Amino acid sequence: MAVAEPHKELRFTRAAQAVPFWIGAAVCGITTIILLVLAIYRSENPALPNPLWAIIPLVLAWLCIRVAIRCTKHAYLILSPLGVEVFPFFKPTTGMQMIPWTQITEVEVGQRLITLHFAEDQSSGIHLSLSPIEKPKRPLLAKALEGRVKAQLDREL
Repeated sequence: MAVAEPHKELRFTRAAQAVPFWIGAAVCGITTIILLVLAIYRSENPALPNPLWAIIPLVLAWLCIRVAIRCTKHAYLILSPLGVEVFPFFKPTTGMQMIPWTQITEVEVGQRLITLHFAEDQSSGIHLSLSPIEKPKRPLLAKALEGRVKAQLDREL
């Protein structure tokens, strides 16, 4: 699906969550290589592991790479002219949640969470974890949310 006006939206991915999976893929890949190299010397030393054992870390490396690419590529939050789009990790197309800017009354930014309040008395809202977003990009997200909500509130007054 093509975005009508991509210059008007901010996209935040799960890049911070991808790092452990990239590291895991590298470790599993190296383990696979080591097991295959040891297989060369198995005829001299039968106590070395069977080369078929290399399949396990190879499959794990493949899974880690798939998850890392998904975290790096796909959006977690999109700030669009309509509102905030929140995408879950599993089934993002069916589980996506759209929060219109008119519904948000206040934004509260913490170290680990951003809270979007839907009522002035802060009795309802949604908590969004900041852990999927890279640390250098978190202030940008906070500034964009606060600025947009402030502009929306100013427009209503």
